[in-house]
Amino acid sequence: MTEIQEIPIHLIDDFPGHPFQIRMDEDMDQLVESIRQNGVITPVTLRPKPGGRYELVSGHRRKKACELAGLKTIKAEVKNLSREEAIIFMVDSNLQRTRILPSEKAFSYKMRLEAMNHQGRRYDITLSPMGTKLRSDEELAQKTGDSRNQIQRYIRLTYLLPELLDMVDEGRIAFRPAVEISYLTKNEQKDLLETIRYEDATPSLAQAIKMKEFSQAGKLNADVILSIMCEKKPNQKEKYVLKAEKLKPYLPQNITPQQTEDYILKALEYYHRYRQRQKEQGR
Repeated sequence: MTEIQEIPIHLIDDFPGHPFQIRMDEDMDQLVESIRQNGVITPVTLRPKPGGRYELVSGHRRKKACELAGLKTIKAEVKNLSREEAIIFMVDSNLQRTRILPSEKAFSYKMRLEAMNHQGRRYDITLSPMGTKLRSDEELAQKTGDSRNQIQRYIRLTYLLPELLDMVDEGRIAFRPAVEISYLTKNEQKDLLETIRYEDATPSLAQAIKMKEFSQAGKLNADVILSIMCEKKPNQKEKYVLKAEKLKPYLPQNITPQQTEDYILKALEYYHRYRQRQKEQGR
């Protein structure tokens, strides 16, 4: 059984390339308060490094919460793990989260498959403990619930420019179009990013597929991207975009995004009635 120790936080380094974000949200506030009152209930997992330092394998949120709570040490179990074993442990422990961003899945799946490969397994065919032949992504699919093809789609997202990947995380670009545009070259993605910003529109799946086909034929450039993005989408409706910084001076403080639309509509209704009264008085 692994011994639980109190390890000084300043001796702990974060896991290199850790793909999961630490969000400073309400959940973090609750975790900090819980640690202040009860301490760390579930120990973090570390692996030893040369020079008396440690690498954090699992528990990045708990470590951050301890720092915010002002603690100097953290309850931890220290395991002698290889790099590949540490990656697999780190990914598997974080995939239990209730909310995982597409980018987090993308990089964690990629890291885990590479770790499995470095352990002496192959991406194509590998022997499972039961003696049956499984692909590495099939083995990962059994653990995660995502299909083998879906895992490969997520990994394609790692080929996106960071700015485009952020849009996927924010929900501005849908998952399947994002997979298709991941096949564009970096320069083509830069041209697409500029078009998205200029046109304030993101590609549909059909548009993304068309851009991929042009790219593979060596015929995609900024003009072609603009032409494709300007094509009318099925069931496209006219929309109005209001920038938050322009609205802010006219909105009440602490108004929520859900309340903003009602507030603007009531203001327009009031203005419309005011203009009608002016017209009637001017007759």
